[in-house]
Amino acid sequence: MKHYDVVVVGGGHAGCEAAHAAARVGARTALVTLKAASIGVMSCNPAIGGLGKGHLVREIDALDGLMGRAADRAGIQFRLLNRSKGPAVQGPRTQADRRLYRQAVQQAIAAQPNLEVVEAEATDLVIDGGRVTGLTLSGDVSLTAGAVVLTTGTFLRGEIHIGHERRPAGRMGEAPSVRLAERIEEFGLATGRLKTGTPPRLDGRTINWDVLELQPGDDDPCMMSFLNTLPFVRQINCGVTHTNENTHEIVRSNLDRSAMYGGAIQGNGPRYCPSIEDKIVRFAEKISHQVFLEPEGLDDATVYPNGLSTSLPLDVQVEYLRSIKGLERVEITQPGYAIEYDYVDPRSLGPSMEVQEVRGLFLAGQINGTTGYEEAAAQGLLAGLNAARSASGGDPVVLSRRESYIGVMVDDLTTRGVTEPYRMFTSRAEYRLTLRADNADSRLTPLGIDLGCVSVERQRAFEAKAAELDTARTLLQAISFTPTELDNVGVMVSQDGVRRSAYKLLASTDVSTDKLLRISPQLRTLSASALAQLAREALYAEYLQRQITDIEALKRDEGLIIPGNIDYSTISGLSAELRQKVVQTRPHSIAQAARIEGMTPAALTVLLGAIRAAGTKKSA
Repeated sequence: MKHYDVVVVGGGHAGCEAAHAAARVGARTALVTLKAASIGVMSCNPAIGGLGKGHLVREIDALDGLMGRAADRAGIQFRLLNRSKGPAVQGPRTQADRRLYRQAVQQAIAAQPNLEVVEAEATDLVIDGGRVTGLTLSGDVSLTAGAVVLTTGTFLRGEIHIGHERRPAGRMGEAPSVRLAERIEEFGLATGRLKTGTPPRLDGRTINWDVLELQPGDDDPCMMSFLNTLPFVRQINCGVTHTNENTHEIVRSNLDRSAMYGGAIQGNGPRYCPSIEDKIVRFAEKISHQVFLEPEGLDDATVYPNGLSTSLPLDVQVEYLRSIKGLERVEITQPGYAIEYDYVDPRSLGPSMEVQEVRGLFLAGQINGTTGYEEAAAQGLLAGLNAARSASGGDPVVLSRRESYIGVMVDDLTTRGVTEPYRMFTSRAEYRLTLRADNADSRLTPLGIDLGCVSVERQRAFEAKAAELDTARTLLQAISFTPTELDNVGVMVSQDGVRRSAYKLLASTDVSTDKLLRISPQLRTLSASALAQLAREALYAEYLQRQITDIEALKRDEGLIIPGNIDYSTISGLSAELRQKVVQTRPHSIAQAARIEGMTPAALTVLLGAIRAAGTKKSA
């Protein structure tokens, strides 16, 4: 019988981050997985990052996690989403080569001291005095442990649906975990069923790329890891096509054959990532939906049609695909399917990701009702760190909403729970002006250094960058310009005789660094990256106090009564999803509205403003 400080079950994104994090802080760690070759598999879309999700990847990277570095190693197209908007809502994203990503993760796992991979099925948890003390594996093999992290993904009683066909599976081609699901039930934890889906995979050699619009990556790629500045492999284009009225009619006429619409699936799916069936039913007025054709690798002909998730039968999938421009002769290499699985109500957890009723047991990833690689990995990292600290008797690490998107997500999960798979959005973070993707390292790497989970290489790189920014900030604050000097280079300011610092001027979107460099050659000693970073910092500095004031006002007004006649349809700042929920629940107060699943502090601030405006109109 082997003993480990931490045992992690599952080799997906959550499990890899959990195991690697526990080992980084010195815990002797085992990663238990059914197939070692499946460690780091991207089981759904071949991409990392995006809006909200890119923030999580940067925070994982700031704490020396795996995802950002693996994504850079495998990235075949890099794009900064929302580039035309403010830095707070920009999201780095990369299209990844599946094979290269899996390879990068497996190499990192193999190279990490204190970490051993155990190829076996976890069948039971060993409990002693209300605390997990180990794990039973198939073949009656046992491991003892100071803490256990479960990252079972979609494997707990997983069931795949393709039309009316159903088969037990954790994902295509892999068996579900039934015995572990039964064991979890014995703890008396609240559980439920959720659903997610994936589109069919296509043979790219049967796509007519010549008639399609191509989407290239950015000319100045924004990397996922703070340690990298340029891509490692050849970059590619993605294709863009659209569904049409014929496509929609094919789907509509076969809805009774869809697993979701035929009644075979009970679990809720992600509303913000709808299947093609959902799109056509919910958005019946639309005559077309965009489809991104994403290559799955440089040496792989497989293409992922992002936007065509489905649970329709294979023959219908072929028919509707061939109705789409460029796909008239397409061949399917793997059918799309829906998968239904068990999850544990995340309100059973504390902010450290530990199950409150079972000490030493931590949960991370889709088992907690989330969806997405990035959400899973972020939970895994936090759970792994805390499992290691639990095993050694240390205090838990808790990340707050004020300091990280990870903290926002964990707080949302553990206080509000879920009714559908949880996905990270920038709108969920009330402090998003400071919680930007670009400054995740300045927010979290010092914590990582204190925790001992950051490598010497990263610590040195971070400290060098921090010193450079400090020097640049001091210089920018010290250098100032007269209105006349600014006018000479085309910067329009009031001719009031007041000198303005270079730092303050960077906060204006009308002032380019090129213009300031023309006035002050001294600024040429600063790197372009430092100037860009400090320009983002300066841009938001004046808004931060206003943000804090809004949040404090929200706390004071939690008892405010919401007028019964308020028209939610006129509140433009609420998402369509939240608007639907408030219409259904008709909350009586701000405090009650705050308890609606998916309601964010930022949305509450919008709601509060609408209530005040309605009151003003009424009194007038």
